[in-house]
Amino acid sequence: MTRLGITGGIGSGKSYICQLLAQRGIPVYHCDDEAKRLMAEHPDIRERLTRLIGEHTYINNVLNKPAIASFLFANAENAARINSIVHPLVRQDFLQWAERQQAPLVAQECALLFESGFQDTVDKTILVYAPKRIRLQRAMRRDHATQAQILARMAQQMDERQKRRRADFTIRNDGRTDLNTQIDKLLDDLKS
Repeated sequence: MTRLGITGGIGSGKSYICQLLAQRGIPVYHCDDEAKRLMAEHPDIRERLTRLIGEHTYINNVLNKPAIASFLFANAENAARINSIVHPLVRQDFLQWAERQQAPLVAQECALLFESGFQDTVDKTILVYAPKRIRLQRAMRRDHATQAQILARMAQQMDERQKRRRADFTIRNDGRTDLNTQIDKLLDDLKS
């Protein structure tokens, strides 16, 4: 089995690329979704986040997403503290998930693939790249957020140039370059 890591900056289109991979029969593990699930369900994460952020982290036994987001995006130190609680369990969950898959190729969608060290859990890495202005527009529209909010989130991610240097493959998602052609070529390259 070959494990692919799909990464890219906010608004790059990682999720859309993963949909296209799933349409080709490739199982995809979505780190953000699974992190949210684990934050809601895992007793160790619940306890540690409550100690870190406060009693308002869970309201009526439900994760208080605005409180988490407010703490997380306040500064890089807060993000690192939350990530140190959540990332080890997401890593473990992904590896267990991958073991259960029967497909010859699986993918992990992970915005912070390199930042979190998750590149060590995959065999090949793919950067979904889009110019910053396009990513900013997409993320503002998708998240109903201000430019300042999206720029603050972008600032907490690794620079796109660094990601491009570290990735094994790049898919350009600029609205002009055909995605299916790029994905088909990438999959052919992986087979050879």
